[in-house]
Amino acid sequence: MKTILVVEDDIDVHNLIKEVLKKEQYEVLSAYSGTEALMILESKKVDLILLDLMLPGLNGEEIVKQIKNVPIIVISAKISAEDKVNVLLDGANDYITKPFNNEELIARIKVQLRMNRNVEENNIKYKDIVLNKNNHSVYINNREINLTKTEYAIMKQLLLKNGQVIPKTKLLELISEDTQDCDENSLKVHISNMRKKIRNVTDTEYIEAVWGIGFKMC
Repeated sequence: MKTILVVEDDIDVHNLIKEVLKKEQYEVLSAYSGTEALMILESKKVDLILLDLMLPGLNGEEIVKQIKNVPIIVISAKISAEDKVNVLLDGANDYITKPFNNEELIARIKVQLRMNRNVEENNIKYKDIVLNKNNHSVYINNREINLTKTEYAIMKQLLLKNGQVIPKTKLLELISEDTQDCDENSLKVHISNMRKKIRNVTDTEYIEAVWGIGFKMC
């Protein structure tokens, strides 16, 4: 069952959307502000977001800029071409103006979920980490981690092993196809830099050193 997060502060509109989604057998999560939406995304996996723009506190435009790894359909009373263009360029996948047609909404949701299924085939996932093999990007809790080419190669191999220990010599061998800029001495430095970048977005420690052997995801 696909999970959809509804971010809408108007109670009537929110309940209407929930009713429509539940009839289609979607699991629905609810947020009534931008801040609440981000909190939910930190702890829950969602397949799609339906997002109002005019929200209390953190508005929808800011949410779009921060969420890069979940398809977003904006549902807004803002009807100007400028509003639509700006939010789509910032990362939204689709834009529907209020009032909306229920059947059209469901159709657009199905299109985005189908497109996202194709994208997922190019992703490697481990807990809250998503690595995209096409554009060499890495996200944790939907926030991008800017890794170097060598760091990306290391992360890719660690994720592929899914928590299994990779000896240092084997890890160097595996990443040699993607980068030559690493040896046993610099490997620890790259791992240390990766940990620092991860700590900038989460308190969770993802990379564990296994004394005398190598590294693994934890």
